[in-house]
Amino acid sequence: MAVRREVLSDAHVDAAKARTTEFTEPFQDLITRYAWGEIWTRPGLDRRVRSAITLTALVARDHWDEFAMHVRAARRNGLSAGEIQEILLQVAIYLGVPTANHAFAIAAEQLARYEREEGSPPPEG
Repeated sequence: MAVRREVLSDAHVDAAKARTTEFTEPFQDLITRYAWGEIWTRPGLDRRVRSAITLTALVARDHWDEFAMHVRAARRNGLSAGEIQEILLQVAIYLGVPTANHAFAIAAEQLARYEREEGSPPPEG
């Protein structure tokens, strides 16, 4: 749960917990234990690299709501707006321009939201 909160923010996790019902609780437990407790805590990749991979995978599968959330998470994990831009340019070549166009629009909105909510951005990388 600590990693999930660090990456996604306390506000996001609190909102997800507030929406949890008896029906959805087993799923919330699954993603907390396996995604955040097992995968995101492994030593083989740092959070920046995991965020880059996650952004690409979410765009590839058209998971736009999750992509929006993970743009902000990528910033919390230390990726700069410039690095996210480079990821999306790479995506354009391998996943197509229309997909990247949509990803850029969402990313721009979420980067602006991040700056409003979290304060000044880390230095460009």
